[in-house]
Amino acid sequence: MGGLESLAGFLPDGIGVAAAAFLVLASFFTSALTAAFGVGGGVAMLGLLGLFIPVAALIPVHGAVQFGSNTGRAWHQRANIRYAIALPFLVGSLVGAVVGAFVVVQLPDAVMKLVLGTFLIVVVWSKMPGAERLGRAGLAIGSAVLALATMFVGATGPLLSAFFAQILPDDRKALVATHAAGMTVQHALKVVVFALAGFAFWQWLPLIAVMIGSGYAGTVHGTKLLHRMPQKTFRTWFRIGVTLLALDMIRRGIAGLM
Repeated sequence: MGGLESLAGFLPDGIGVAAAAFLVLASFFTSALTAAFGVGGGVAMLGLLGLFIPVAALIPVHGAVQFGSNTGRAWHQRANIRYAIALPFLVGSLVGAVVGAFVVVQLPDAVMKLVLGTFLIVVVWSKMPGAERLGRAGLAIGSAVLALATMFVGATGPLLSAFFAQILPDDRKALVATHAAGMTVQHALKVVVFALAGFAFWQWLPLIAVMIGSGYAGTVHGTKLLHRMPQKTFRTWFRIGVTLLALDMIRRGIAGLM
């Protein structure tokens, strides 16, 4: 009992040892999910964190955990990152984030969920003409739009996955690795914004650090599955994953309008 009490001393107020252990285990499996299939882990992690973490801390803590998770995945899969895509994405994301900081758009959350959910389904099941030949300027503009969109909606991961899937339709390893690099940038910007706004990350740091560690272990296992998986199988499950996330988004959008 004394050991558990000493462990609890490193946890934020209101988070018990059992809840922390559950979240650490969840970080392993959600990271493995994204490492193998390129989508789903971040959204699942957000939902699970929401079961235990106060609303005021949910987004910044999720952003910090996902920053660590995506950094680990980008590092582990660094040989497959397409830097010709990742670097323009970095530039565009910075521009979009800066613009988003000065743009205030009041759009109903339910409407945004409906629009984004429908858009994801269209993108993941169709082929955008010329997507594979998109130049650096096009990539930068596209990523700026994505970064701006994330100021108003929270579905960064699926949106970016669908965007990269159009550019890298036949290379699952490059898709997952480049997506990790892109999400590292997105979540780093989010963490910086919340830190500047005064969020007390230090209170959550021990839990975040352990979750990042278990997430990296999940990434290693998920990457092994990715490498064994045929491209056709990956594409099928990738599309199913994005579609399920999009349908849930549409469901929540409809519920919000009723």
